[in-house]
Amino acid sequence: MINIKFGTDGWRAIIAQEFTTDNVARVAKATADWINQISDKPAVVIGHDCRFAGELFAEVTAKVCCEQGLTVYIAKGFVSTPMVSYGSFVLKTAAGVVITASHNPPAYNGFKLKSGYGGPTIPEDIALVESMIPENHAIPTTSLKEYEAQGKLHWVDLEQMYFDHVKKSFDLPAINNSGIKIGYDAMYGAGQRIAQRILTNMHVLHCDDNPGFKGQAPEPIHRNLLELSDLIKYDPSLKCGLANDGDADRIGMYDGEGNFVDSHHIILLLIHYLHKYKGYTGKVVIAFSVSEKVKRLCEHYNLDYEVTKIGFKYICGKMVVEDVLLGGEESGGIAVKGHVPERDGIWCGLLLLEFMAKTGKTLTQLIDEVYAITGSFFFDRNDLHLTEELKTTIIDNCKNNTYTGFGNYTVQKMEDVDGFKFHLNDNSWVMIRASGTEPLLRVYAESPNQTETENILATVKKVLLG
Repeated sequence: MINIKFGTDGWRAIIAQEFTTDNVARVAKATADWINQISDKPAVVIGHDCRFAGELFAEVTAKVCCEQGLTVYIAKGFVSTPMVSYGSFVLKTAAGVVITASHNPPAYNGFKLKSGYGGPTIPEDIALVESMIPENHAIPTTSLKEYEAQGKLHWVDLEQMYFDHVKKSFDLPAINNSGIKIGYDAMYGAGQRIAQRILTNMHVLHCDDNPGFKGQAPEPIHRNLLELSDLIKYDPSLKCGLANDGDADRIGMYDGEGNFVDSHHIILLLIHYLHKYKGYTGKVVIAFSVSEKVKRLCEHYNLDYEVTKIGFKYICGKMVVEDVLLGGEESGGIAVKGHVPERDGIWCGLLLLEFMAKTGKTLTQLIDEVYAITGSFFFDRNDLHLTEELKTTIIDNCKNNTYTGFGNYTVQKMEDVDGFKFHLNDNSWVMIRASGTEPLLRVYAESPNQTETENILATVKKVLLG
C-alpha cells in the first residue's frame, strides 16, 4: 500500500506504478465519505481530460461514488477542468472530480478535487480527504449502465453547459469578426474542441487525439511552444497566439511577432482591461512567485492586493469569501470576476482577444499601455532536476540565510512566504522553491530586461550547484 498525498494541485502519480485503478478506488472512497459528511444531498460531477486511461479512471471513480450512495453526474468524452468546476457550480453538487495531471509529463495522471462553489477544494478539506483514504477498497463490479438504470448516474454535456456560459459572457461576434486571426495550440489537451467551437478564425496546432502528448509535457511555456512561435513569426496573417495546457486551465500567449507573453504580463493585461476598460473593482490576489509589477499596477489603480502561498487552492479560498477581481499564479493559472473561482485558460484568452477586438490594438500595444504604468520587465524560470540530497541542502541553505549574494548580485532582503524570494538591486529578484507536483527545484527570476534575467538565472544556478 502506498501513502497517497495531494500536492499543490491534486494527487498525481505515474500511471501503472502508483496511479492505478486500485489506488484511484481508495481516493474515490475517501472523496465519497467526505461528500457524505458535508452534504445531505450528496452528489458529484466527474470528468477526465485527454490523458492516457482517463476514461478508465473516471469510470472507477464513478462506480465507487455510486456504490457509496452519491448521485453521480459524469461527462461523456474529455472535458477541461474549468468545465467540471463550472458544472459542479451549476448542478449544485457538493464536489467535482477531474481525472487529470494537468501540465505534468505524459507518464502521469492525477485526481483533482473541486467544490460546489466551482473551484479547487480548500486545503483543510483536502487534508480531511487524505486522512480518510483507506488501505484498500474493492472496485465495484456493477456497471455504469446498471447504475444509470438505478437513477444513480447521469451523463451530462459539460462542454455545452460551458459553451452557453461563454456565449452569454463575451462579445463573440466582435472577436470573430475583428479580423484577428489566431494561432492556437491545444497541446493535444482538453481545450482543442471547445476552442474551435468558440473561435472561428484560427490556425490550429495539436488539436487531435494523442493521449501521450507526443512525449512532451503539455505545459504552455515557451520552450514547449516553439512550433506555435515559429508559425506566428512566418505567417503575417496571424495576429497573436494562444495555448492551453492538458486540462485547459492554464494559458500561454504570443504577440503578433511570435514573442512569448508570459502569465505575469497576462495578469497585468487582465487587471488593466477589467478595471480601466470594463470598470470592474475588487481585490487582486496573486501567488508568491508572481511579478512585483502587479503590486505597482494595483497601487496605480488603488486596488487592494494580497500575496498567497503557491497553489491555486489558496487563491480560491480568498475568492470564495471576498470580492476578488483577479486571482493568478506564475504557472499560467488565472481566475477572474464574472466566472467561477477557477483557473481557466480559455476564458482568460477570450478576455484578451475581446480586449484586442474592442480597442483595435495589438497585444504589443496593450502591453505598452501597461508598461507606461509599471515599467518594462522580463521574467524567466529554470527547472533544476537534482538529487534529493542536493535539493534538501539548497533548501536548508535558504532557511539558514546562507545565501547573502549570488556572484555580483547582493541580496537586499529575503521573503519566505512560500519558497525563498531574494530581492536584488535594480528592481530584480530571484526565487528558489521546491516543486509541489514534480521532483525538481524551480528557480524564478525577474529584472528590467531579458539579458539581465538570463544572467541572474545562470549565476544562481552556478552558485547552487557549486
